[in-house]
Amino acid sequence: MEENRRLSKRLRRKRLGKRVSNVYAAIIYAFIYVPIAVMVIFSFNDQLNNYYWVGFTTKWYVKLFSGSELWGYLWNSLVVAVLATIISVIIGTLGAMGLMRFEFMLKKVINSSLYIPVIIPEIVMGISLLMLYQICNFPLGLPAVTLAHITFCAPFVVIIMRGRMSGMDLSVEEASMDLGANRLETFFRITVPMLVPGLLSSAFMAFTLSIDDVIITNFVAGPYSTTLPVKILSMVKMGLHPDVNALTTIMIAVLILGILVNNLVQAALRKRSMGTVKTYF
Repeated sequence: MEENRRLSKRLRRKRLGKRVSNVYAAIIYAFIYVPIAVMVIFSFNDQLNNYYWVGFTTKWYVKLFSGSELWGYLWNSLVVAVLATIISVIIGTLGAMGLMRFEFMLKKVINSSLYIPVIIPEIVMGISLLMLYQICNFPLGLPAVTLAHITFCAPFVVIIMRGRMSGMDLSVEEASMDLGANRLETFFRITVPMLVPGLLSSAFMAFTLSIDDVIITNFVAGPYSTTLPVKILSMVKMGLHPDVNALTTIMIAVLILGILVNNLVQAALRKRSMGTVKTYF
């Protein structure tokens, strides 16, 4: 009888803990996603100031696609983000391979210094890069913004790719070279396919960090190379126009689609790798 009471108390505590954890998770998710949902809803609001709901309309989307100036700023952001992503993924992947597979002087120092751009305040990095550009007489603009974004994106890529490489089986590469493939063929036919999940994850991380950056970009962009986040920040002082909500809603939809495609590719790669393993037995 006593044992049944103890068991029932444990079950009640477990149920109570599960309910509390569910409520806590719901509050956290609401805190994160409710502002985004409000922005999406108010992109269809028939009011210029967007203080309260008036009625449903799609005229802000029509105005957006009728030649809004926001497309130019979005184009600047996309150009910088794509270039920064490609270059930082290449640099980060090669850097992670060097740190994982070779021993050299100052390796521990380099490993530790990778976290400096990650934890340092963005305003400090922005001021440092601006001073460096001035010392080197490097003009401000999109090239300066791209270099700045590569500077803080590459360490994230190195960290992600280093984690991916730590779980790789190097004997597969050795078997490839034993069968007659050179290092270049082994890299593109064996190493790169095994790195694809890490490459996709690091590319998404770098792209998100680049297209979202405001502080560092605001320091090094110059007067004629404004990106979309910097433009939106300047518009906040005078009040955001509803077509900004429309554009950001479209961007969110594209990002969600990209995440879904990434998940499908990751699942297909895992399924393919499992099938390849089964053929060996």
